[in-house]
Amino acid sequence: MAAKKQYPATGRRKSSVARVRLIPGKGEITINKKSIDDYFGPEITKREVRRPFEITGTEGKFDVIAIVNGGGFTGQAGALRHGISRALCLVDEETNRPLLKAAGFLTRDPRMKERKKYGLKKARRASQFSKR
Repeated sequence: MAAKKQYPATGRRKSSVARVRLIPGKGEITINKKSIDDYFGPEITKREVRRPFEITGTEGKFDVIAIVNGGGFTGQAGALRHGISRALCLVDEETNRPLLKAAGFLTRDPRMKERKKYGLKKARRASQFSKR
């Protein structure tokens, strides 16, 4: 039995990290040993994860096996999208990379939670001012 070609990649967003493997298959997406429908609730996050396949026209051609750590489900969906996009670039650099680059899926989103500063209640929230 010949081993199928695997395309590994890592995606990140906020504090989430997704380790992704693309394997030629039927288009099944498995995240932390659960199907995408069981793992993510809202339909919009599932659509966000599948977008790289729609853009490159590879829906139903690859199975995705992913391990995702950290953050909330929105950050995890963004990390998964980033990882899938990077893996699709490994599959076919010439055709997929320009499409994904134009959509902005290969850029690591640099926005992070701002640190809390001393003297304040949160990152920017100060206690209420009172004259007396």
